[in-house]
Amino acid sequence: MPSRFASLMMHSMVFRLLFGFVLPLFLQSSLALSNPLVLGLQSTSSGPPNPSGLRVGFYRYSCPNAEAIVRDEMTKIISQVPSLAGPLLRMHFHDCFVNGCDGSILLNSLGGLPSEKEAIPNLSLRGFGTIDRVKAKLERACPGVVSCADILALVARDVVVLTKGPHWDVPTGRRDGRRSVKQDALDNLPPPFFDAGRNLYQFFIPKGLDAKDQVVLLGGHTLGTSHCSEFADRLHNFNGTMMPDPSLDRRYVPRLKSKCSSPGDTTTLVEMDPGSFRTFDASYYKHVARGRSLFTSDQTLMNDPSARAYVRRQAAVADAGAYPAEFFADFAVSMVKMGGVQVLTGAQGEVRRHCAFVN
Repeated sequence: MPSRFASLMMHSMVFRLLFGFVLPLFLQSSLALSNPLVLGLQSTSSGPPNPSGLRVGFYRYSCPNAEAIVRDEMTKIISQVPSLAGPLLRMHFHDCFVNGCDGSILLNSLGGLPSEKEAIPNLSLRGFGTIDRVKAKLERACPGVVSCADILALVARDVVVLTKGPHWDVPTGRRDGRRSVKQDALDNLPPPFFDAGRNLYQFFIPKGLDAKDQVVLLGGHTLGTSHCSEFADRLHNFNGTMMPDPSLDRRYVPRLKSKCSSPGDTTTLVEMDPGSFRTFDASYYKHVARGRSLFTSDQTLMNDPSARAYVRRQAAVADAGAYPAEFFADFAVSMVKMGGVQVLTGAQGEVRRHCAFVN
């Protein structure tokens, strides 16, 4: 009897091993072969990562109302100046891509040494006063506790939510950096006139972000505007041809030229997601799919089969007026992932008392 029992137990263990481990692997492999996004654009993580030293609820005891203070202040500000949503979202992106998410984008130039703020890609950013206003509220409640880098991450999440986009939990615990150099921004921010492939390998991958993160994060261009000068070459003199970029929708070119009549126009603003530039949704992908995105960096997503499939899928959702569940979920994951790039934690850096100056 004991021998028979042992035999039955052995069969049971083999069954569980085969069907509890091998079968799921087989099904996973089948899914990967049938879904090109699994092979191409799928992020390497299965959910929001947990960057080293960051955690959700970092201020639970040291400043329990920190996130509520940020949210309440941003609700007031965006209700009064909704056009700030796009610039504030991009500010977090521009901070993280230059030596990590350390609030260095907020530092003023000092002693004749120009800071990141002075770099051409950052000259169009707005909302620094908003960050100062939020920081002042937090300093009154919890002096010297909440970092400027964390404020940028929380504000980025809140402006997305306030413009009808997704909510995600923001891991916090970043510390503020003490270095801000103009040239660092020029060397690390992906230019709008580079193609998507070059930006991916030169700027995204070195920071631990993959092809899916790129196509998803560029969807943030659904919010805000751009100066004509950022895409003037595509309108007036693409690659020295004195002609528009052939990938631009020919029917759209006259409309853009009516707004950006001069290649040297540095003041006129154009909506990046016409008709929906104050709402966070998937409609920007419609413009990319139709050859109507403003930037080479976005339009050339269509050159890659996997990125093109993602763009078209989100465009179809937007065309149908459906809820963009996939894009919203993906955006939350990629924002958390980007928010963990080269962070300072623990005893590194500092917590600035004023975001524009080191202590």
